[in-house]
Amino acid sequence: MAANFHKIINDPVYGFITIDDELISQIIAHPHYQRLRRISQMAMAHLVYPGAVHSRLHHSLGAYHLMRWALQELTGKGVDITPEEQQAAKIAILLHDIGHGPFSHALEHVLAEHLHHEELSLMLIRDLNHTFNGRLQMAIDIFTNKYPKKFLHQLISGQLDVDRMDYLTRDSFFTGVIEGAVAYDRIIKMLVVKDGVLMVEEKGIYSIEKFLVARRLMYWQVYLHKTVLAAEQMLQRIIKRAKHIHAACAEPLNSFINQPIAEVTLDQFCSMDDNDVMMAIKQWCHHPDIVLSTLCKGILDRKLLKVKYFSEEIPESLIKEKSDATKKAFGLSEDDVQWLVYTGVAASSTYNFENEHIQILFKDGNVKDISTVDNALINENLKGKVKKHYICFPQ
Repeated sequence: MAANFHKIINDPVYGFITIDDELISQIIAHPHYQRLRRISQMAMAHLVYPGAVHSRLHHSLGAYHLMRWALQELTGKGVDITPEEQQAAKIAILLHDIGHGPFSHALEHVLAEHLHHEELSLMLIRDLNHTFNGRLQMAIDIFTNKYPKKFLHQLISGQLDVDRMDYLTRDSFFTGVIEGAVAYDRIIKMLVVKDGVLMVEEKGIYSIEKFLVARRLMYWQVYLHKTVLAAEQMLQRIIKRAKHIHAACAEPLNSFINQPIAEVTLDQFCSMDDNDVMMAIKQWCHHPDIVLSTLCKGILDRKLLKVKYFSEEIPESLIKEKSDATKKAFGLSEDDVQWLVYTGVAASSTYNFENEHIQILFKDGNVKDISTVDNALINENLKGKVKKHYICFPQ
């Protein structure tokens, strides 16, 4: 690592973010990474919260900043993390979302079908590793959880990772939804490693509970807000409908619409961003296909489908009523009306009791899962996912 390298980036959430590593600076300057400027963090949430226009680049830099801070805290407490491991962990978090395509999660599995963004991220990190002559190998091992010090992977992907800490803090900031604000600074100060596992000191229990509750509130108030849900469902249906009718558009998006996905290259994926999708949507507003043009005009002019949430499955009578009215209004067939009138399930869980655990380290050396702590707010009552059934239809 080069000595005396120092750059700062001004961030609206944390103030100054320090880049003190030349390799990391070179990675940030690479076109694969710079593409994240053109990928929105929160897809269509700006149609409800106008300030939510921040990018994946904002988020990945913020997560890098929190990782840098967390590593300083842990090494200050005597945890053995070599300079090479610190560099690798920072690179891994910086690149953890590099595989996101246009509009992030909203179009995942829709544009590049059967490919999770984490798989694409790994492909791109391996590509960068080749570019940088194998210097990212340890970062890859941490990212894929193959590195012996498992707590480094936990900082990137777990119930209490710096990824979640940043997106809750940042999304709360840009939407103005203060319920999502978390005490990330206190949580980082309370991090500790015992027996190779990332834990939180007993003093941090209430901050962790606030973090988990904030996450739950953000899901229902922002990420799964019914109007955000409607817009993102419409966006997905635009791409699916375009594929269904083989609607033409400019490259590189056209290859994802009209070619078998196996024939699309990583370079084509990297050359695509939100702008390509929005350009196609503007073009398809005038498409002769009524379904496609209706959905596209709806996104462009914010004339979104109406959404209603229900605690139980949607009655068939309501689906038929909305379908009949839509068929009549738009002159659609039985098959085509299902593109504009449809049902689904939105789900979110506060705490995953099966697969992920937040361990609390007590002063006497005992370790407990936060869900088993006496008088814990996060307890068995919050087990399982909260599900809401929804129906979408034209207003």
